[in-house]
Amino acid sequence: MECGRILIVIALCSLLLFPVIHGWSNDGHVTVCRIAQSRLSKAAADAVKQLLPDYAENDWSSLCIWADRVKFIFPWSSALHYINTPEVCSYQYSRDCKDEDGEKGRCVAGAINNYTTQLLTYNSQSSQPKYNLTQAFLFLSHFIGDIHQPLHVGFASDKGGNTIDVHWYTRKQNLHHIWDDNIIETAEERFYDSNVEELIDAIKQNITTEWSDQVKGWETCGLNKKACPDVYASEGIKAACAWAYKGADEGSVLEDEYFISRLPIVHKRLAQGGVRLAATLNRIFG
Repeated sequence: MECGRILIVIALCSLLLFPVIHGWSNDGHVTVCRIAQSRLSKAAADAVKQLLPDYAENDWSSLCIWADRVKFIFPWSSALHYINTPEVCSYQYSRDCKDEDGEKGRCVAGAINNYTTQLLTYNSQSSQPKYNLTQAFLFLSHFIGDIHQPLHVGFASDKGGNTIDVHWYTRKQNLHHIWDDNIIETAEERFYDSNVEELIDAIKQNITTEWSDQVKGWETCGLNKKACPDVYASEGIKAACAWAYKGADEGSVLEDEYFISRLPIVHKRLAQGGVRLAATLNRIFG
């Protein structure tokens, strides 16, 4: 147990030392967790407060990129951030949820299932193995964000757009990075005074207005499940085909037409990620 505490302290301290490599940008993950924290039940909010390290001062969003920062400590976790599909616009858990060595269950959907199961032991007094529930919570928070980024459920042939080189306006970039970072950054610069708080407020407002009739459907998870990552992944590959890959061939120059038409997709996926993260934790801790 002491070894576990030491590892998580080292991992949490690494937030100050190493840059983000993959996933929604810092602001993307902050947005997902900030939306989620505003929608927690009292029981879930109390559990989150207990699971966060004291120095976070109950600011959950400050640690939502933790899982990206600790890949050098936990190299086994790298495969858990995404799903690779063959070049078809559909997802099947049995076919697609595996790592590059073919080990089943090692993908972002499998990770969400795993860490959800771990967190269900939060109030357990049983003699089952004790998990590091702070790590499980931080991984789950991040992975529910990741699975809503369309190119985290992308084609194996181009590693979710990582090998497709294009230009974002005048800057050379790969397609995956554009969906992780550039669309959000450009939106903040143009519409939100370079302020993530204004972006978050705008998405929250849309959740209660434009998307209000859809939110219950987003939150719902059938068959008494606590999390439904297969639903989120199926949506993701469809969005990747319809919006991310479309019109973004090797060497393309992506400018206003691409940006303006794709920004609503990014906004909606961030909103869905936040709503579903809160709903998952409400079910786990409720």
